Amino acid sequence: MKSLAELQAIRDRARAAVNIRENSEAKTRVLVGMATCGIAAGARPVLTAIVDEVAKRGLSDIMVTQTGCIGICQYEPVVEVIDANGDKTTYVKMTPEKALRVVNDHLVNGNVVTEYTIGANQK
Repeated sequence: MKSLAELQAIRDRARAAVNIRENSEAKTRVLVGMATCGIAAGARPVLTAIVDEVAKRGLSDIMVTQTGCIGICQYEPVVEVIDANGDKTTYVKMTPEKALRVVNDHLVNGNVVTEYTIGANQK
């Protein structure tokens, strides 16, 4: 760190990430299963990818948070999207790359990525 401006930029980025994770006014909630099985299956990079992409796009009406066990360990990492109407979409076997597509297609454009959902043919 070489200047006060650099420190302030770091602070601003950290605040933006915290706001995404604590936005109680959000219309859409994204929950990432972060129990032991989810973390072991790779949920942490999925959570990071979603938080970073939501921040990069400036999506202020979306809250991204973690939750404990969702109860479907064989499908971890699991991400649930709950919209303003309370409708829930459960995405399974997520990766950071799949998470970026969910942000783009589902969160930004309103189109569920059905091939990543619990109802799709999972291997």
